[in-house]
Amino acid sequence: MPDSGLAVFEKDNFNAEKYVKELVQDCVGGPELQQTKAKIQSHSDTVSSTLKKHVYENYMQFIETAKEISHLESEMYQLSHILIEQRNLLSTLRDESMLDDQKCIIEEQSIDPNENEEQQNKKAIQLIKESLIGYKGNLDDKVFIHEGGLIELDPNDYRPICRIHLFLFNEILVLAKVKHDKKLEFLTEYDTKKIAVINIKDLDGVNKNAINVFTSDGARIFQCVNSASKLEWIDKFEVAIKFNQLKHKKGPAPQPPTTLKFDRQQKSVDSEMLSPTASEVVSIVENLAPDWLASAPEEIQAEIAQRHFEDCLALVQKCEDYLSKDSSFRGAAEIGEKIKGLKSTLSSVLMQELSNSQSRSLQAALRSSRRPLKLLVEMEKAREACGILLRVCSSAIRTSQRQARRNNLAVSELFFCDVAQVASEFLRAFSSKVSCTSALIVWCNMELQYFASQLIKHYLTKDTQLEMVARVVEGVRDPCSKLTDIGLDLSYHMEGLLRNTLEQLLEEAKFRLVDSIGRTEDVWQPYNLQTKTNLRSVLKEFDVLGLDMKPLVTGDTWINLTQTSVNFCRHFLTTTESCAHLAKYDSLKQDAEMLLKELFLAQHAVKPHPSMSVDLNFIAKNKVYMGEVLLPIAIARFEKISDKKPDLLMELQLQLRGPPKPKPRSVYQTDVL
Repeated sequence: MPDSGLAVFEKDNFNAEKYVKELVQDCVGGPELQQTKAKIQSHSDTVSSTLKKHVYENYMQFIETAKEISHLESEMYQLSHILIEQRNLLSTLRDESMLDDQKCIIEEQSIDPNENEEQQNKKAIQLIKESLIGYKGNLDDKVFIHEGGLIELDPNDYRPICRIHLFLFNEILVLAKVKHDKKLEFLTEYDTKKIAVINIKDLDGVNKNAINVFTSDGARIFQCVNSASKLEWIDKFEVAIKFNQLKHKKGPAPQPPTTLKFDRQQKSVDSEMLSPTASEVVSIVENLAPDWLASAPEEIQAEIAQRHFEDCLALVQKCEDYLSKDSSFRGAAEIGEKIKGLKSTLSSVLMQELSNSQSRSLQAALRSSRRPLKLLVEMEKAREACGILLRVCSSAIRTSQRQARRNNLAVSELFFCDVAQVASEFLRAFSSKVSCTSALIVWCNMELQYFASQLIKHYLTKDTQLEMVARVVEGVRDPCSKLTDIGLDLSYHMEGLLRNTLEQLLEEAKFRLVDSIGRTEDVWQPYNLQTKTNLRSVLKEFDVLGLDMKPLVTGDTWINLTQTSVNFCRHFLTTTESCAHLAKYDSLKQDAEMLLKELFLAQHAVKPHPSMSVDLNFIAKNKVYMGEVLLPIAIARFEKISDKKPDLLMELQLQLRGPPKPKPRSVYQTDVL
């Protein structure tokens, strides 16, 4: 008899099922089992009381700890303020020292200013390639514009992260990290066509002289040496962006202005310009842009930085409308290019805002996307916006599916509910853009394929019980069909994705179930349930399945069928229900009926061993019951669930009945006239 002390339960390899089996095998009679049960119950009570005692002690200790924490909270608050002040002071000192150490690569080298621009550009590129460690890109066909050292700041709290050296070319922006030995280690590069720069307003004690550069990796904030350097970087970025915009127009691409450090000596020429006459001054004043239009680019930058996107777009549209009506004033082309560049920047910021919701839940992502979507549609950026929105939704849906699988939730209902939400939000946002609907259809098909693959991988694996397969398929079918309410019919596509897997599972289940028939030896005697309670339980179970076995009850606890026949009736009816659910798919109806037919014939053909002495009439009664009672009920249940007639089972029923019997003739009638 296994040890019933507490030590056996504390072992790492303790197996409750194995322990109970050993108890049943070793205990003699019910009294010993009752004694062992009482000992185990006593251990359970002891452990429960001990656990309650420990919980109470832990609770009291928790209260004491909470009191201590409350006393420390005020002290920590004061200490935090002191540390923040110290950190700001140290950061200021470090930033000043770091910024003072930043030197330009080109400025330190001796380049002859008498050389032409192309030669100067080649020498500058050669110096940059020699100074960069780990860079393997091609700079030979690029035009160097500007370079300098900056400090990268954390986007959340503007805390300095590291020293960065930027090299700006007409097509790329190269980022290098300044190492402790002042050498430059290549980090990454960005296409200048896909970046946008925003001036960040200076805030006392937080950040000064900072710019926000929107890249394909997200927003990156850099701090410049001073305000003059900051304005210079913004101007140089505009030069690079304008260069890319003008390069695709007809005619030769405009060369960017020389930006090497030694060229600044040429700015003294501006002092030699002649003063205009009085008449020229009057004509110039009369032909200038309105004040609001001249200051519009700066206001648009401020609106973007403050995330006032609606006001920003309204101002951009106002400027475009004015320029379309009157562009004869001086500087109209320059202002128009600035407005165009800022509109592109606004579009990039809105795209980034839309992409930032990717890490959120689906509901939060859809809510946060409404604002940028509305503005992007107004800016005629619907195609790009719908692509980003659908990618964000895909990420959110797949994340929620993984969480649902871990928590054993209804993944099918959750998935189709999410698809319905995405479709409704998409159609609302792009109601005026019918051409975007095709993107939604393609997205639905792709997500359905991925969902089907995950469903097969986790729930429809080999050797999955037929009842579980039917439950999974039914869980998919109902929510999928509800999508027709919003105009999405994905049922046929879903059936096609699952068809091959379900056919294989039905085939495997057929061989497994048919092979199990006849493996248990039958005594071919009426089934004794031992107690009336057991009998009532069995009768109630069959009532739920639609089979009334009360006419077969004899005596107090007997059913006038063999135990094997009773068990098969239960098993056959549950299998019929599972197959009927699968048969709702037309492609699976034939396989489901074939499984039931072969399972029924296998049991119907079971015979007693020739050496057994059995009542042949009783054997015949079991077979007649299966053919005349069980099979018709199974046929009716199959048709009710699947809404389809089981042709193979109905043919089997006719075969079991045999040929029709001739009508009895009266001895008083004759065919002779």
